[in-house]
Amino acid sequence: MSDVSADGAPHDIPSAPELLRAVEEFLRGEVMAATDGRLAFHVRVAANVVAMVAREIELGPEQRLAHAEALRRLGMESDKELADAIRSGSLDDRLDEVTDVVKQTVAAKLAVANPDYVERA
Repeated sequence: MSDVSADGAPHDIPSAPELLRAVEEFLRGEVMAATDGRLAFHVRVAANVVAMVAREIELGPEQRLAHAEALRRLGMESDKELADAIRSGSLDDRLDEVTDVVKQTVAAKLAVANPDYVERA
């Protein structure tokens, strides 16, 4: 995790990700155990959303920097610009580099959405 301030200033503990993990644990441990059917399904979805938000808060800043740097190495400033370049074929001579950037982008998205997918890959 990469914090701007190591002590979390100006915010006290618990941090936002810690609070979100507490909500996730409550939903999975208490609420899911006390519900069934449709409500249990919606509680599971809510717990997954809370976990995703916590991961994005923790991983997002570093991922954004890494993604921007990867795009810059290709001479691009945005995903749209990269997509247009791929579509036009102007990066065909750099296919390995483009493939690496796309793989890194997908891995970053999965690390937030569902890290189990990254671990299994």
